Amino acid sequence: MSDQPITYASAGVDVHAGDRAVELMKDSVRRAQRPEVLGGLGGFAGMFDASALQGMRRPVLATSTDGVGTKVAIAQAMDKHDTIGQDLVGMVVDDIVVSGAEPLFMTDYIACGRVVPERIAAIVSGIARGCELAGVALVGGETAEHPGLLGEDEYDVAGAATGVVEHDLILGPHRVERGDVVMALPSSGLHSNGYSLVRRVMAAAGWDWDRHVDELGRTLGEECLEPTRIYSRPLLELARADVGLHALSHVTGGGLAANLARVLPAGSLATVERVWTPPAIFSLVQELGRVPRADLEQTLNMGVGFVAVVAPDGVARAQEILAGHGLEAWVVGAVGDPATAEQHDEPVVQGAKGVDGGAVQMLGDYPA
Repeated sequence: MSDQPITYASAGVDVHAGDRAVELMKDSVRRAQRPEVLGGLGGFAGMFDASALQGMRRPVLATSTDGVGTKVAIAQAMDKHDTIGQDLVGMVVDDIVVSGAEPLFMTDYIACGRVVPERIAAIVSGIARGCELAGVALVGGETAEHPGLLGEDEYDVAGAATGVVEHDLILGPHRVERGDVVMALPSSGLHSNGYSLVRRVMAAAGWDWDRHVDELGRTLGEECLEPTRIYSRPLLELARADVGLHALSHVTGGGLAANLARVLPAGSLATVERVWTPPAIFSLVQELGRVPRADLEQTLNMGVGFVAVVAPDGVARAQEILAGHGLEAWVVGAVGDPATAEQHDEPVVQGAKGVDGGAVQMLGDYPA
C-alpha cells in the first residue's frame, strides 16, 4: 500500500495541460471550418449540417481513416511538429477523392506520453492548415495522454474523414476503358509512406537529420518533413469538368503500380513508362542503401503522388485544369491488352491489397 495518496497527476496525466493545449489550438481550428459546421470546439461530438445532401439524387457517403506512420519519429527527433498534421490530412482526405467524393469533415486523434500544450497545438495547427487546403472542416478531435505506454516526447496521430458523391458520378474501374490515358501528378517528396525504409537507410549510413545535403538544397530532416501534397481541390475540379476522368489512384503504400492496379478493371493492363526523373531524395535513398529498384518502387512514390486515368480526348483539358493549380501533369502510359505484357521483360503487378483489379507493368528506365 502506498504511503502517499495517488492522484491522476502523480500517475502521469496532466489534465490542466490538456486544457491549455485546447486553448492554444482554438485559433487554428477556427480557420478550418465550413458553414455547415454546428457548435464549437469542446463538444462531445462534432456536428455537420447534412441538409445540403437533400438536393442530391443519390448521395453516397465515403469515409477513410489513416495515420502518417513512422514519419512522426523524424518530427520528434527534429522537435518540429507543425507540418505532420498536414501529412495526416493528405493521407486521409485524398483517399476519399479517389472515388470522386468531396471530403466534408474530419476528426483527429493524438496519443502522447506527455501533453506539452505547445507541441499539441503545433500538431493541430498543421492539421488545420491541411483542412484549409482541402476545403474540409475540422469538427473535433481527441488528445490522449498515455504515460508508461509512450515516452514523454513520443506521440502518434490518426484521423478520419467523411465525404459525399453522387452515385452515378463515382469514379473507378467500372468507368475505365482500353485506350484510356494514364497521367501522373507530381508529389511534393516522400509524402507519408516508406519512412521505415528511409530511416533504416539513413541510420545505416550514419546520417543525422540535421545534415545538409547539397543535392537536396537543405537538411535531410527538412526534406523528409516536407508535407504531403493535398490534391483534393484540383482533383474535384477535374472530376466535375468534362474531361472524361474515369479513375484516380492515390500513390501511397505499395507504390505507383500496385495502387494504380487497384482502380483498373480485371482483365486490363496499364503500361507505365518511366519518363520522369524522380526528385533527388529517391535516388539518395536508393544509392545510400543500395535498395533494389523493385523494392524502392513498391515502397516509395518515386515523385508521383496521384495518377489519373482519362479518356484520350480529355488529356489536354485535364492538364490545363491541373496547371491552374500549379500541378504539371504528364502522360506516362495507357490502358491496354494484357497480352502485350508478354512483349516486355518486366514484372506485372496485380492483386494489390486484396483487390481483384487490373494489372500494371512499369517499362523503361528513369532519365538521369
